[in-house]
Amino acid sequence: MHTVTVAAGLIDWEKLTGQSKFIIDIVSIPIFSMIAGLITNWTGVIMLFAPSNFTGFYVPGLKVIFPLLPRKVQILPIFAPGGILGFQGFIPCRAEKMASLLVDMSIARIGGVSDFYQELEPDKMAEQMAREARPHIRRIATDVIETNHRWLWDMLPQPAREGVIATIDDRLPEISQRAFTRVGEHIDDLLNVKLMTVNHLRQNPATLSDIFKGMGAPELRFMVRIGALGFVFGIPLALYINWVDSSHPPVLGAIPTWLVVLGGAAIIGVVVNILAIKIVFEPGDPQPRYKYLWKQGVFPKRQHEAAAQVATMMSQKVLTVTNFTHELLFGASGDKTAAYLAEVVAEEVERIFTPLAVAAGQTLGVVDWDGLERKVSQEIVDLAPDVFYSQEFNDEKAEKIAEFATEKFRELPPAEFSEMLYAAIEQDAWLLYVHGGLLGILVGSVHLLLFGA
Repeated sequence: MHTVTVAAGLIDWEKLTGQSKFIIDIVSIPIFSMIAGLITNWTGVIMLFAPSNFTGFYVPGLKVIFPLLPRKVQILPIFAPGGILGFQGFIPCRAEKMASLLVDMSIARIGGVSDFYQELEPDKMAEQMAREARPHIRRIATDVIETNHRWLWDMLPQPAREGVIATIDDRLPEISQRAFTRVGEHIDDLLNVKLMTVNHLRQNPATLSDIFKGMGAPELRFMVRIGALGFVFGIPLALYINWVDSSHPPVLGAIPTWLVVLGGAAIIGVVVNILAIKIVFEPGDPQPRYKYLWKQGVFPKRQHEAAAQVATMMSQKVLTVTNFTHELLFGASGDKTAAYLAEVVAEEVERIFTPLAVAAGQTLGVVDWDGLERKVSQEIVDLAPDVFYSQEFNDEKAEKIAEFATEKFRELPPAEFSEMLYAAIEQDAWLLYVHGGLLGILVGSVHLLLFGA
């Protein structure tokens, strides 16, 4: 009978255990396949998020070679300008793109800009502003009036001056309410939630990773555990190797055993990755068993719970009063916000100083009313961060945003809801599959080294 020479491993397991090669293979190959699957999925999940910032080292000549590499290779998260080779997590590496996807898949689907603005309760924000500004009102009013209306201020007796300050103090809550109302009337022009979110997450890639990890923590753990299916796939691989070896040596001669082991290990590494992603996200809506054995993806099935988790993460890390305020006052339309605030101030100036004084000042050119508007609106802009950046105030409003977003997320169709997390992983799924195949080959090589072919 024709025989095949089999490469020996470092250890003679048949002699050591007293078992046949069939028993050794049927035990060792599934175990190694399970190890390959677990390591593949575990490291794959880690690679999605870590490290948050690029970590690497200089490689001589890489700067020259890099432009010659295919575009598909250049975009891998292993290169940095200047010939640096290293790695950055897939999600933080694509922070701007991932943030844009997150907005499109989540925020844009649950409400418009005005919806979020109303959830911030502008009436209460106005009350907070008035309350915090009251101790500063004498300084602000005196400084503004003396700077822009010195002649008029000097003409007023002290009681009249006190009366003006008292009037401003009394009207402060109303002024604040009208200012926030005016901003709300134009909020669609003043606040770009997508731009705000993308800019914030692009500058804070670790926050982006935290959001994705927070909303899908159970699913990510499941993706790791499902790597244990490698054990199941290792059984037919072991049976095939022994069947060919014992019954059909000519076939084994055409396909070397070592290549079957490495090829099978690579396929198992890829398959467990594919299965992990498919079972977690597909299908979005429940399907009959004959279409999907698991009926519905793990993540969309957990929509009710996950909706609250993602809403909380977003409200605490992105959709905060601090971020909204910063975007309104210092973002792309910050000058427009200041202009609307100035309009409210101008109207109040007319009420406080009377139309006659205003007309006189404008006619004589002695009073710089435009300067007054700019000065007061700037004072409001300078004061707002101190009022709305406090952690306590942000925590209070975060609860409102979280409640609103949770309700809206739960109303989404399951398939749309699951896209929020799926979109982030889907972008670089092929890299996870390649990673799975390479790790499978590595584990298969270790098996060959220990057990032989």
